[in-house]
Amino acid sequence: MAFETWTANRRAIEALDVRKGDHVLDVGCGPGRSLAALTVLVGNGRVVGLDPSPLMVNVALRRNRQLVGSGRIEVTIGAIERLPFPDGTFDRALSVHVLYFWPDLTAAFHELRRVLKPGARISLLFRSKSNPAAVRSFPPDIYRFATRVEVEAALDVSGFTVCSDNTEAEPVLLAAQARA
Repeated sequence: MAFETWTANRRAIEALDVRKGDHVLDVGCGPGRSLAALTVLVGNGRVVGLDPSPLMVNVALRRNRQLVGSGRIEVTIGAIERLPFPDGTFDRALSVHVLYFWPDLTAAFHELRRVLKPGARISLLFRSKSNPAAVRSFPPDIYRFATRVEVEAALDVSGFTVCSDNTEAEPVLLAAQARA
């Protein structure tokens, strides 16, 4: 799957507008392919990968073992409902093809907002409910698809302002900024 989504991950990383010194969280990092690319962008900043799957965390740790060993990357098990980080920890957050697994978008974005600094930027890439082919391709008991409008509404009530989105229909790419 890491190879299948790499192009999407690169687009979402670019939308983050990462700066040297940033602390970046990859929510649902999966096999951790984006972590090394983010490390290059943050320079002396910090990159943290989070995934609820112990298997994916182990794959990400193995893939990035040298960067983990040098303290440049941290990979941890965790869920969006209870992020294991203090308030205001991160400058950027990335989530690619992950929000399908969040039971409550608004609660997830509230928790994400909690661990972000004011003015922090998030980048989300996802297939929407408006894409019937995508919806039919995935088991509905596992994947919860939302429309772009639903995601934007959940972001808004959770303290984010959408600052850019793609004009392509699918997958949807949204960047949003955490309000103060």
